[in-house]
Order: sequence, then C-alpha cells, then structure tokens
Amino acid sequence: METLLLQRIGPVLSVTLNRPEVKNAMSGAMVQELVAAFTQARDDAAIRAVLLRGAGGAFCAGGDIKDMASSREPEAMRTKNRSFGAMLELADTLPKPVVALVEGPAMGGGFGLACIADCTIAEAKASFAMPEVSLGILPAQIAPFVVARIGFTQARRLGVSSGRIDGREALRIGLAHEVAEGVADLEAKGVAALNAILRCAPDAVATTKALMRASQGGELGATLDRAATAFVAAVSGPEGREGTKAFVDKRKPSWAASVESLS
Repeated sequence: METLLLQRIGPVLSVTLNRPEVKNAMSGAMVQELVAAFTQARDDAAIRAVLLRGAGGAFCAGGDIKDMASSREPEAMRTKNRSFGAMLELADTLPKPVVALVEGPAMGGGFGLACIADCTIAEAKASFAMPEVSLGILPAQIAPFVVARIGFTQARRLGVSSGRIDGREALRIGLAHEVAEGVADLEAKGVAALNAILRCAPDAVATTKALMRASQGGELGATLDRAATAFVAAVSGPEGREGTKAFVDKRKPSWAASVESLS
C-alpha cells in the first residue's frame, strides 16, 4: 500500500488514509487501494470490523484535483469517477461493520466515506462539506450515499450550497452518531464502538446489515418474509445455539472479543 496504512488490531482491520501532505485527498491509486482493503476485510473471516481514519489530523479533503485534471479524455474521466462509486458501494455493502473516526476535514469523497460507515464518530471541530459545486463539478458518486444517510432535504441543502458543517451539526442531521471533544476522546469513543461490535455475533451482524439494506425501497411484505426465514436460520444455527447457551450459563459467548486501544 502506497496511500494507506493497514494494521491489524486484534480482529479489527485499521485502515488509515495516508497522504497527510494533501490532507489525505483521494487519488485514483488510493481508491484502488481502498477497494483492496475492503475486499480483504470482506473475505477474511478473522476480520470482524474495519476502522477508518486519516493521518495527520485530517480525515479526507476529497478528491485529488490534480489527479482529476491529469486526464481530460471523457471516457477516462467517467471510468475514474465511476470507480470511486464502486469503492463506496463495496464499503457500503460490506458484511463487516465500519467505524469511521473523523477529525479535521471530511470533504467531497471524504464526506461520502463518512456516510457509508455504520458508526461515524466526529471530533467537534471536524469539518464536513460537499464543495464540488463551488468548483463547477458535481458530487456525482457520493450523492446517493449522502441522501441515504441524511435524507433528501439536508442533502439538497448541503449539495447546492457547498455549505460547511462541524461535528455537532453532523450529529444533529444524522451524519455522525457521536461527537468527541478532542482526539483522545475520539479514540476512546472509537474503542468503545468497536468493543460494542465485537460483543456481537459476526454472522448475525452480517445478516442484520443485509436485512436493513434490503428494507430500503423494498416491498415490505417480501422483506419481512426474508427476515423471518433468516431469523429461523439464526436461531437454529451455531451462533444462536451458542448465544442462548451462554446467556443461560451467565458467560460470554465464544465470539466475544475486545480491543484496548487503537494502536
């Protein structure tokens, strides 16, 4: 990896965007490396969660404008833009939970990454925006994920104005789930979020994520039918048997794990 730092913290894959000299602006190379990291997380059963953050006090300043300008050929630009959307889709559909810790700027593509995380924790002074229209371009690939996360009306407000919001406003509109006061608190809240996830059964988590995605825009009756079938499989499966037995025995189930720090 040239643009990411990958680290295993117990059952967690820590993915750090690592271009601090440009506030972790996202190049084509970074997009491809994120695809590789998310694919690794998806396919490795030992990985239970993904931690996403940025190096050097910034989350992600958005797309690398210089990288975008390196090719003006329309089909090449379309392919590069669409590849970013494919990366977000891969992250959004990941069967493992994603926890994002946001400090500093989360602009454009960084805003999109914050939107696909299952748990986004923002430092109070973090800065979120979709600045694309102020540059005469579009938030093309992040738009569906932003709308799904914060709703049409808030997405429209921020999309047409390139308005900038802080961590507290991100919490208010549903972009962030928690606000941290400083970096130490951000890390502590990250540890707590990961440990809450690691107390849960991995297959049950994956199926729950899939059921929730299927409920978006799907026909309600069909969604509930699939949910009932999945419930029976879970209750009668190894996790259901182990979980209920552990409850009766007043012990932790076999999958329970924890992390003490993010380093």
